[in-house]
Amino acid sequence: MEWGMANRLAQLIQSDGHALFLPVDHGYFQGPTHKLEEPRKTVEPLMPYADAIFVTRGVLRSSVDPGNTKPIILRVSGGTSVVGKDLANEGITTSMEEAIRLNVSAVGISVFVGTEYEKESLLNLSRLVDEGERYGIPVMAVTAVGKELEKREARYLALCCRIAAELGARVVKTYWCNNFDKVVRGCPVPVVMAGGPQVDTELEVFEFVHDGMQKGAIGVNLGRNIWQNAFPIAMIKAIRAIIHQNASPKEAQELYESQKKGK
Repeated sequence: MEWGMANRLAQLIQSDGHALFLPVDHGYFQGPTHKLEEPRKTVEPLMPYADAIFVTRGVLRSSVDPGNTKPIILRVSGGTSVVGKDLANEGITTSMEEAIRLNVSAVGISVFVGTEYEKESLLNLSRLVDEGERYGIPVMAVTAVGKELEKREARYLALCCRIAAELGARVVKTYWCNNFDKVVRGCPVPVVMAGGPQVDTELEVFEFVHDGMQKGAIGVNLGRNIWQNAFPIAMIKAIRAIIHQNASPKEAQELYESQKKGK
């Protein structure tokens, strides 16, 4: 692996082999998402506890202080919205030249396996990997499911992750699911977890994060489970403890409660 690629991956994946990525890219298709209406106010307090942030170029420029930031994973796919016909019909929205100009550590793109636009999204990934490898910039593939949330099951996600790895993604972001070890085992590049099923308590989040780590994920790329929480700093600290300190769900819950109370 060339030095530049290795260096950028080392910025993202910490010395313990684990990573906590904080995505705040939701507005590219959802608009002003709840509790992300003013991105700077959401991002700044959480920045010290994230290993990297996943963001679009517009929010990066407008809402992230260039003198006080963490490694950047730049969202470079888009072109659709929640009110459009099909979320899967994405294209590449940001050039690799722009990624270099913004000094990012990686770029991220969604792929939509099993949809009408499967071929287009996978070829978008392949083209992006070609450019990333040329300039030493890793590509993170996001196994998106659009509005079809029932696709979050092991067999489908294992298929998506393996295809993304085969096409050259250096990291794959996918949903946690039951039998998550089957997903990780079939993917020869590092896997980070997106949100799992809809849950009602913080403990359930800690449980699926811990389960995924035990089954081979290197970390998370969690957004709404953190910044939509009533106590986002307490939440990110607790999740960080699972990822980097091997805390149990119970220990994470205790940390969350103590941080929530300001102890």
